[in-house]
Amino acid sequence: MSRSIKKGPFVDHHLMQKVETARAGSDKRPIKTWSRRSTILPDFVGLTIAVHNGKQHVPVYVTENMVGHKLGEFAHTRVFKGHSKAGGSSASPANKKAAPTPAAK
Repeated sequence: MSRSIKKGPFVDHHLMQKVETARAGSDKRPIKTWSRRSTILPDFVGLTIAVHNGKQHVPVYVTENMVGHKLGEFAHTRVFKGHSKAGGSSASPANKKAAPTPAAK
C-alpha cells in the first residue's frame, strides 16, 4: 500500500538538511546517511549519497529514474552469490562418478 498523497513523501530531517547544504555549497563529497527509509526527491538528482547497508556505506549516484523510490532499494543488505549449478549437490545422481569401463582389446 502506498503512502497517502496528503501526507507527502517521507524524508528524514537530518538528510534533507545535508542535501540543502550540499546544493548550496556545490559540494561533491558523498552524503553519508543511515536513513534507508527516506524517499528520493527531485532535489537529490545529481548527488552521491552513501547509504548504509548494515556493514558499510554504499555510494549511490541519484538519477531521475530513482525519484520516488527509497534509498534502501539501491544499497543491498545481502550478498547473492548465485545458485549452485545443476547437479551441484553431493547427493545428486549427476554428481556421482560412473565406474570406469574396461578398455576394449
